[in-house]
Amino acid sequence: MEYSASEMMSVTAARALENGSTCFVGIGLPSEAANLARLTHAPDVVLIYESGTLQTKPNVLPLSIGDGELAETALTTVGVPEMFRYWLQGGKIDVGFLGTAQIDKYCNLNTTLIGDYREPKVRLPGGGGAPEIATNAGEVFITLRHSRRAFVKNVDFVTTLGFGRDGKGRDNVPNIGKGPTRVITDLCVMKPDPDTKELVVVSLHPGVTREEVMDATGWEVRFAERLESTPEPSENELTILRELKARTEQAHAGA
Repeated sequence: MEYSASEMMSVTAARALENGSTCFVGIGLPSEAANLARLTHAPDVVLIYESGTLQTKPNVLPLSIGDGELAETALTTVGVPEMFRYWLQGGKIDVGFLGTAQIDKYCNLNTTLIGDYREPKVRLPGGGGAPEIATNAGEVFITLRHSRRAFVKNVDFVTTLGFGRDGKGRDNVPNIGKGPTRVITDLCVMKPDPDTKELVVVSLHPGVTREEVMDATGWEVRFAERLESTPEPSENELTILRELKARTEQAHAGA
């Protein structure tokens, strides 16, 4: 089956989640990937959203953390303070799955503003729970579309800590998760260098060249010595993803 770059990204991101893991899910692309994982290879993945819905199994993708679909299909719901204090800060979340507007080579995320802080060109939604997720989840996956607009040398504002401006932001800090362990885009998969924490391309999606990735990245991006090719989506994965998106569009159009 033919597939788009966006479908390649969602399928690759979904495959990163292991069955049985507990995942704190962000809205948008992370939600699409996490629910695709639940509907394919990881039926026992536990999806948790910021609004307090535990082990939710939405039939359609939520518009926001306050979408009734999440509460209606959840095992139970808890208050937001309990969600953060007990579940997240208590070390019960294996993976935080986040999106972002900007990311730099040390995995710092910006969802606050574009431009100068005092006179921004664009104001963004803000951090929400992402800063806490990034510092308390066991590890963090990030998914976003690859462009120079998103992959910048220095984010305009550090909303969510990756590894700090110099790659040492997590050094000698107790009780903090591993931080970002992979970034999945519509062009490639990237992982932090174990020593410098700088993002390195470890896998190219089928048909994507090094030059395309370099052109879409705002810094001199590095490639792994053993650069892999990302496996293509299966027919089953594509079918389930397309059905999920079709149900979502139909439900939201009706709303």
